[in-house]
Amino acid sequence: MINRRWFIGSAAAGILLPASLARAAVKTNPFTLGVASGSPRSDSVILWTRLAVDPLQGGAMPAGDVVVGFRVWEDAERRKLLREGTVIAPEADAHSVHLKLEGLRPGREYWYAFTLGDFESPLGRTRTTSPDAENVRLALASCQSWQSGFYAAYTDIAAWAPDCVIHVGDYIYEGGIGTIGSRTVAKTGETLSFRTVRLHNSAEIVTLWDYRNRYALYKSDRALQAAHAAAPWIVAMDDHEVDNNWAGDVPQDPRAQTALEFSVRKLAAFKAWYEHMPVERPPLIDDISASLAMNDVFRFGSAQVHLLDTRQYRSDQVCGEGFPGQAPCKQYGNANRTLLGAVQEQWLKRELRASSARYNVLASQIWLSPWRFDAGGDAPEVNMDAWDGYPAARERLTETLADGIANPVIMSGDWHCAAAMTLHERPFDPSSRPVAHEFAGTSISSDCGWMREMEDSKTSNPHAHYLNARKRGYCRFEVGTKQWVTTYRVVADPYVADSPLSNDVEMRLADL
Repeated sequence: MINRRWFIGSAAAGILLPASLARAAVKTNPFTLGVASGSPRSDSVILWTRLAVDPLQGGAMPAGDVVVGFRVWEDAERRKLLREGTVIAPEADAHSVHLKLEGLRPGREYWYAFTLGDFESPLGRTRTTSPDAENVRLALASCQSWQSGFYAAYTDIAAWAPDCVIHVGDYIYEGGIGTIGSRTVAKTGETLSFRTVRLHNSAEIVTLWDYRNRYALYKSDRALQAAHAAAPWIVAMDDHEVDNNWAGDVPQDPRAQTALEFSVRKLAAFKAWYEHMPVERPPLIDDISASLAMNDVFRFGSAQVHLLDTRQYRSDQVCGEGFPGQAPCKQYGNANRTLLGAVQEQWLKRELRASSARYNVLASQIWLSPWRFDAGGDAPEVNMDAWDGYPAARERLTETLADGIANPVIMSGDWHCAAAMTLHERPFDPSSRPVAHEFAGTSISSDCGWMREMEDSKTSNPHAHYLNARKRGYCRFEVGTKQWVTTYRVVADPYVADSPLSNDVEMRLADL
């Protein structure tokens, strides 16, 4: 599984391809993957692009680092030039650019573009944050399987132009090539129908070359490019950016890939993720081990958003592979099992206790609120890959949230269905004290083959105020100094690229 493509780029480190040589060597548009911005602060933002003349074949750029020009304007008409200069696109990072633009004013819009020779990138819009903003608009997205549907939701997000898009994972899917056309899933009393509308570009991805080409495939989508160009993003990976249901150093199928192979695979996945995301911090690489600093805190007006990492430091899942729910086993209640890891748990506790925000948001890849798939009893059948599978870790977090933290709100994804829920002090006891409210977003395009199980178990989950397991889409959050409004936007037809969207439900936090 270790491929010599791992090592390409190291030999060329330090070789610089000036703009004049790049202009001569690059004959076609290198900005095929668009532009993006992210990690917004009150005085800075990261600007991203990646040079790739043949994006599905490793980029096909000439060897060496490339000098890229950039310009930043204060207006969309590009009349007020704020700054211009050059930045390096390193070959070792797949010719991606991560420009930290500093010295900006808080709560302001800016526009930017990159140049290489006579080629210019699309125009991007970004925005700095401000703790004093009276109203902010945030979008929540996750789970965008290329094969399962189109990205009409991103066209809608681009048109809305929020202050920030929060993506909580499954930006790509690691699986192989499907089969175009319809497929059915038989359920009790119903046959579900799904479609594969377009295909992946390779077998299951395992090498750096594979991961780079898979990101390039996803980022070739025009709707996704438009959403990146319309607003800054904050991002964290879930499982499919590496391997389904991976946990720490454990892959989904340890019988099929050794610990060494998975370590190398994870390094490749982490590096490619960094190369394609508008983030500041590259992976830390130690021999064949890698780690990413993904968890972070951001302030958007009245909301302080704590972006969590629920994959790198978690204990392995227990109790088998029952799906969608599994009965607990002996290891289930082990107090030493963690989801965030001890360091991240302490970081989150400190940030929450120090926060002065009206709303304290946790952006979690997976559902924090419980969901039982059985009718009742003391041993609920739950999804062991969600927070439900880590009861001691959830109890520690719930105790922190209940200890005077102002208006805790959870945003989550992963489960391909939308739900608005209340988290109680004793999660499976709705008569216990409410601690937080959770808005779980549905998927951008990934289908939900367990929709019937979700609907059939709804009555066993009275803490759920809203459930929609059949629609794709995203969440809008309008956060003001006096109220929080959540709107679930849904796609009319996920198999139509330009499908319209509509509001499925709108709810005010104060009414829950």
